[in-house]
Amino acid sequence: MPDKNIGFSRTVYLDWLDAAAALRLKSDDPRVIRQQLDPVLAAHLHGKDARRKTIDVLLGFWDKSAAVSPPLHAAALRLYRGAYTSADHLWLHYGLGLLYYPIFRYVTATIGHLGRLNDALTRKQIKAQVAAEWGHLGALDRSVERICASLTEWGLFPPFNDSSRKEYRPVQRTLRAGTPELETWLLACALHAHPAESLPFSDLLRLPETFPFAFSVTGTHLARSDWFTRHREGGWEMISLAI
Repeated sequence: MPDKNIGFSRTVYLDWLDAAAALRLKSDDPRVIRQQLDPVLAAHLHGKDARRKTIDVLLGFWDKSAAVSPPLHAAALRLYRGAYTSADHLWLHYGLGLLYYPIFRYVTATIGHLGRLNDALTRKQIKAQVAAEWGHLGALDRSVERICASLTEWGLFPPFNDSSRKEYRPVQRTLRAGTPELETWLLACALHAHPAESLPFSDLLRLPETFPFAFSVTGTHLARSDWFTRHREGGWEMISLAI
């Protein structure tokens, strides 16, 4: 049963996530980060309560995720410091979203799965699929809307037709990382968030929740990575987390 603590209640923009990451590199005090994020958001969000709730979501990515997996969070900070492109930043934001927000993982997995079967999707389809598993929670529809809106703003779930924003087509396996280390880190986040403790290597590379990302890593990369261990199970080579 999914974690019913939804949490993802606001649309977030990449510029705001970048600001949260940059501030987290300078301070590990969430009060300081919150105070310095407020004026960044004030140009776009005029209500104090709206800014507070949005900062809560941003801190889920770049501060609170440390409580879920300290090693993956620490690696995200190190990788962000060395990542010079917005594309690489997006890999890191997305991975921390998977790590901290179960609803983000479930919505992105739903989009990835439905996107394999349909040319275009509606938010209504996604809400129905998520509600079938999570139940009809009061905040669920809003959270699905906000996650879909965020993915659209990130360029990962663009409108199918420029004349209408009611149908969307997910970007499938097109984003490439600057380094194999970014790929293995994102796969470790995805496996950490996944209900299964281990997966076949081929399944790990094709998880629907990582639908926007193209992976070039091989089993050799994973064998050399500190994130994973490999073992055989029923004739399959299985990948588990080593952390």
